[in-house]
Amino acid sequence: MSRDYIIAGFRLRTNEPYADLVENGLRGFKPFAVDFDADAKPVMDLHMDVPIAIGDYELCLLHEFEFEDAKHDCFFCRYDHGYLFYMQPQNPDENSRKIIFVREFGSSKVVSNIAEQGAPDPSLLRFGLWVMFGLAINPLHAIAIHSSVIVKDGGAVMFLGESGTGKSTHTRLWRENIDGAKLLNDDSPIIRCVDGVPTVFGSAWSGKTPCYINKSFPIRGIVRLSQAPHNAMRRQSTISALGALLPSCPPSFAYDSELQDNICDTLSEVLAKVPVYHLECLPDAAAAQLSHNTILGNK
Repeated sequence: MSRDYIIAGFRLRTNEPYADLVENGLRGFKPFAVDFDADAKPVMDLHMDVPIAIGDYELCLLHEFEFEDAKHDCFFCRYDHGYLFYMQPQNPDENSRKIIFVREFGSSKVVSNIAEQGAPDPSLLRFGLWVMFGLAINPLHAIAIHSSVIVKDGGAVMFLGESGTGKSTHTRLWRENIDGAKLLNDDSPIIRCVDGVPTVFGSAWSGKTPCYINKSFPIRGIVRLSQAPHNAMRRQSTISALGALLPSCPPSFAYDSELQDNICDTLSEVLAKVPVYHLECLPDAAAAQLSHNTILGNK
């Protein structure tokens, strides 16, 4: 039987074998599981046991990068009729194989060989789902943003920055020092405008922090962090704000003009209504109070 999941308002469908993502090690999908509805059209319809060979495609490599957690190299490609993403072990042996995901332009169907030989590796499946779901929602003006998101008083504040800059530390300081502050997602929430309101959604992807919450909140502010020997915060111009957000969008998509244009359109819609700040900060309570008071006031 097929299984349905709704993330950020978009339906993801998985099919046998191994259709139940939770049973196959992806517990983050449990809050997003819904009843299967044969009449509902998903934005992504995944078939995991399809024989695929790289040699069947004439590929244009767009981006190559490491997936360190699973010790795989990743390749994001375009071909004449769609996109192809594959992962291969960094230290292959005679039993190694490439894990491939393919999506044709304009189609919700995604085919993969990840379960062709048995139960899929959870880490590779989780990451492949993230890439392909990102492709599916890209033309629908939704983006997975690498960030840590705090919620307070019915609104959300997003903290962005390169890995190691202290996003998770800063949202922890909010939770420890600001009454009512709660974490929505610690790695890859999804943003989109809903009825004209920039909104951030919890997702099934939250990095090393198991925070999988099926809720959404209007975005009150976005903050890009950088480490400093002091605490100082300033609002960014529209151009600077766009530059602050783009590095936190799916990096592979920046190498494809159509995908990047969609990202820029979505960000422009969000930035028309949401202030963006740069916070130079120490990892202390005063930094959390500064960002809280600047965005939400002394509540």
